[in-house]
Amino acid sequence: MRIGEGVEWAAHCLLLLDWMGEDRPVPTARLAAGFELPPPYLNKQLQALVKAGLVTSTPGARGGFRLARPLEKITMMDVVAAIEGPEEAFQCTEIRERGVGAGTPASVLRRPCAVSTAMRKAELAWRRALAEQTLADVSAAVKRGVPEIEDNVRAWYARN
Repeated sequence: MRIGEGVEWAAHCLLLLDWMGEDRPVPTARLAAGFELPPPYLNKQLQALVKAGLVTSTPGARGGFRLARPLEKITMMDVVAAIEGPEEAFQCTEIRERGVGAGTPASVLRRPCAVSTAMRKAELAWRRALAEQTLADVSAAVKRGVPEIEDNVRAWYARN
C-alpha cells in the first residue's frame, strides 16, 4: 500500500496550525513556507481537510485555515481518509474466475476469495491502528523528542 505525500503534508500542517497558536486564520502560503512546499499543491490538501471537517477556511486577503477541532479529536485515519479517500486500498477483481479457474464450480466461487480475505483483514488492522492514534498523540511524541517545538515554530514564523 502506498500513501501519497499529501497525507504527510496534511498531518504536518494540522500539527503546525496547533503549534503556531494563532487566533487568526493562517494563509496557505504561510503554511507552505514552513515546509518549503508549493502553495498551490498544498492548498489542494488543505481544501480536502476542509471538506472532511478537519480545518475551516476563511476566504479573502486575511483568510486562511484554522483547526476545526482540537488535535485530540482528529485521528490519523481521519487525515488519511480526507486526503486519500475512504475507498478500500485492495480491490478484488475475481481473477480466480478466469484462465485456469474458468471451470471452477459456482459453489466454490461463492465463498470469499482467500487472497481478498487476507488483504481486507490486513487493511482493517491498519485502519484500526490509524483510528486509534490521534494527532494529539503524534504531537506529544514530537514534543517528547523536541520539547521546544512550539517555541521553535513560533519563533520561525515570527522571523519569516
